[in-house]
Amino acid sequence: MPDAAVLGAHTTALEVIDGVDLSGRFAIVTGGASGIGVETVRALLSAGADVTVAARNTTAASELASTLGAERDGASVHVLALDLTSLDSCRAAAATFVTRGVPLSILINNAGVMATPFERTADGNELQFGTNHLGHFAFTMGLLEPLRRAEGARVVSLSSVGHRRSDLVADDPNYRTRPYERWGAYGQSKTANALFAVGLSSRFGGDGIFSNAVMPGGILTGLQKHLSVDEQIELGWLDEAGTPNPRFKTPTQGASTSIWAAVAPALEGVGGRYLENCAVAAPMDPATPYVGYMPYALDPDSAEVLWSLSETLTSSG
Repeated sequence: MPDAAVLGAHTTALEVIDGVDLSGRFAIVTGGASGIGVETVRALLSAGADVTVAARNTTAASELASTLGAERDGASVHVLALDLTSLDSCRAAAATFVTRGVPLSILINNAGVMATPFERTADGNELQFGTNHLGHFAFTMGLLEPLRRAEGARVVSLSSVGHRRSDLVADDPNYRTRPYERWGAYGQSKTANALFAVGLSSRFGGDGIFSNAVMPGGILTGLQKHLSVDEQIELGWLDEAGTPNPRFKTPTQGASTSIWAAVAPALEGVGGRYLENCAVAAPMDPATPYVGYMPYALDPDSAEVLWSLSETLTSSG
């Protein structure tokens, strides 16, 4: 792995993991068949990890597994059906992995949706909160046994600068009474991703399980599918000619902080942090508006509230 001084916004995932040996280690990447998930899987495989691609589209995941297997002799890549909009699917996917009887060293909760029209999951939760947070919560809880067995597991929770759009609204997270606003809903779900890292580390750090939240950066992927070109121009993501804002990263640059969170020696035994550009971030400062986190995203009291709420909303009882 390169020295921390040379890591930054434009570092690629393969550069981060260079020299790291993950032989005999097992990893899962949710949403690993598209966007930055592909580059996350590719990087882990390059270091010799046994990687499971957990995805709703198992056809795309199988095609990716074949492609990446051909890229690297001896690559061990598996496909796991996972629909984050269904808690039953999340529990079943976790149970399926548990039957392999192997320790899980790295879990990268990468999948997500953004700025969707109002919709509810199969369990009645608002789609973005349900997919981005609750689905991953249920999936991760089902994997506690193999995570414990790893004796030093890392859970990477993908957040976003979008968390600044909303704190957790604990008395109405699923928009039962308040008007739906797609960016507020996205922001709440990304705040929840960060708070989940705080709560997981607090509860299971003693078992060797630590989690950090990652801001991957702006990357043009399928995540923007609910936004028109005109909307992306208005947001400043594209110019009138359709050229991406130069602040945007490539997918392999976007995957770099997830990989850093998963393998950096500096993060051994460290949890509850917000990471960006392959570094631990500081609270947001108006003088540097494009980096940093809102303090509410790592607030331990809010993390406790979210944990209790999540247990209730994902209960199968």
